[in-house]
Amino acid sequence: MTLPTPHEFGAVDARGILSAPQVTDDKYSRGVVGFVTGSKEYPGAAVLGVNAACRTGVGLVRYVGPRSVGKLVLQRRPEVVLGPGRTQAWVVGSGISALNRTEATADSIRFAFDSDVPIVLDAGALDFVTELAGSPRVIMTPHIAELSRLMIFLTGRATEWSTDMIAADPLAAAGRVADELGVVVSLKGHVTHIAAPVTGDVRTVFQVTSPTTWLATAGTGDVLAGMMGSIVATTGPMSHAELARCAATAVYLHGRAANLASAGGPIAALDVSEEIPSVIREVLTA
Repeated sequence: MTLPTPHEFGAVDARGILSAPQVTDDKYSRGVVGFVTGSKEYPGAAVLGVNAACRTGVGLVRYVGPRSVGKLVLQRRPEVVLGPGRTQAWVVGSGISALNRTEATADSIRFAFDSDVPIVLDAGALDFVTELAGSPRVIMTPHIAELSRLMIFLTGRATEWSTDMIAADPLAAAGRVADELGVVVSLKGHVTHIAAPVTGDVRTVFQVTSPTTWLATAGTGDVLAGMMGSIVATTGPMSHAELARCAATAVYLHGRAANLASAGGPIAALDVSEEIPSVIREVLTA
């Protein structure tokens, strides 16, 4: 199926996904997101993702991971609950190496899968996508190099899935992977391409162009994954198309927050998180 021209996702679209808490809401009805992220080698990824989720408006955050990483998470966000429990979404893989995963980490990732709620698959959990292929509740968030490695691993077709081939037409690559694996693909870059699997004759595709190139710095992908998990958790059960809208909303807010934090100069990942509430307020009150 030929991919349609992608819709440039913007503030009006994001407003259709975001919502402010109502007077009847509590922390549970507002949404709970769980994280299986971070490792002894990359503990900061957990801190960045959890912090971003809290700043995006979710009601409660749970963290499952190494005890040493959990302590760092609590130092930054003391409101986080350590350990598994009821959630409306999970974020898994940020700050985890697929080559050095422990059995405990793999078990925690599968626990998240078994919870039957939407999953944001990032970084060191992308290879688990085969266990969830065809699921209407998965968003995977690779950049071009990660997508190349994953698809070469899954298909053995190195030329077809080289970084050069993907970069030549990232929208087509995102669409093909979405169809082959049956999940929503958010292919990250200065222009991020989001594609959902074809449903009937309908293809949902979005693109989001970052307003700043200063986002190309360590940890901003972890922030994005946390934002995405928060938005999915607060939105509720959804189709592939609705998941794609949630993913695009997170990418749009991420770029706007980075632009505010930058003001034309360098930024660090935590700087992006601190501007998220301002951007959400801007979208909701425009």
